[in-house]
Amino acid sequence: MNKLIPMEFKNQRIITTKTLSEEYGTNEQNISKNFTRNQERFVEGKHYFKLEGDELKEFKGYVLNDESLKFVSVLYLWTEKGAARHAKILDTDEAWEVYEELEETYFRARESVQTLNTSQLSPELQMFNKLFQAMACQELENKKIKEDIKETKEEIQGIRDIIEINPSAAWRKEVNRLLNAIGRKVNNYNLPKNESYNALKDRAKCRPNVLVENLKKRAINNGMTPSKVAQLNMLDV
Repeated sequence: MNKLIPMEFKNQRIITTKTLSEEYGTNEQNISKNFTRNQERFVEGKHYFKLEGDELKEFKGYVLNDESLKFVSVLYLWTEKGAARHAKILDTDEAWEVYEELEETYFRARESVQTLNTSQLSPELQMFNKLFQAMACQELENKKIKEDIKETKEEIQGIRDIIEINPSAAWRKEVNRLLNAIGRKVNNYNLPKNESYNALKDRAKCRPNVLVENLKKRAINNGMTPSKVAQLNMLDV
């Protein structure tokens, strides 16, 4: 395998179609043809990046010494996963052998860079280093907490959007509609209403049937017509 000059895009180690074809013992046309035939198996941003326009112009400025890119109008950059996918499609011993070497010496090389040995630093610098790491960890933790809170709020709002009762609408119909929708979902129309009654009973420490009967008695005493009294239920309590 040739010694490759490291190239990166969006903080990922990448390889061009030209270089990939040379290393795999094929040609650019074959790589492009395989991509076109199997495009549904490639995900942009995961297996490859497609560069054109200003983004391509900026990248060309980054690789000034590569004359092969001078007149290219569209450029595909392959990630480690993309290179593996091409090796699988080619399915030759040479492609697989080269990919394994690329994996260890090119794509994963940036991960194996050793961290600095700070044990030789002065006590003062070691202290500042530990302080910085602690502050960085705290900031990352705070950021994660904020993201979790935001996600939770969005989930709660989503629930509210689903079950919100329109104040201007007939609330009885709205509640019944929601209960019936739940019943239709679980294939049991009585279950949601029974569960609601039981929840009210446990929460309010009362007997729902007694509350309804007392409500009907008060309604009769207040002059409500018998037909409307008969329609009263737990939704009116």
